[in-house]
Amino acid sequence: MKAIFVTGGKQYYVSEGDVIYVEKLPNESGSEVEFTDVLFVDGKSGNPTVNGAKVIGTVEKHGKKKKIIVFKYRPKKKYRKTQGHRQPYTKVTIKKIVK
Repeated sequence: MKAIFVTGGKQYYVSEGDVIYVEKLPNESGSEVEFTDVLFVDGKSGNPTVNGAKVIGTVEKHGKKKKIIVFKYRPKKKYRKTQGHRQPYTKVTIKKIVK
């Protein structure tokens, strides 16, 4: 069974047993998380979401991604600014998809 759901402003296409990295969630490690904004489940799409459908997963861990460098400058103006950023994430294992 496959589903598309929304969390953190992004859409994820998953099936049972998949491991995904989503925007940081407030849940503790080892707890269960439920996504109710399901857009598509096995050929059945909703307008905008499928009624009664949900994706259930387990929070594995929290962490930060690799650092990216943000570099801004203005030509001929002696303006340069370097900044680093590490985006926080939550690793989720999909356990069950409910229609």
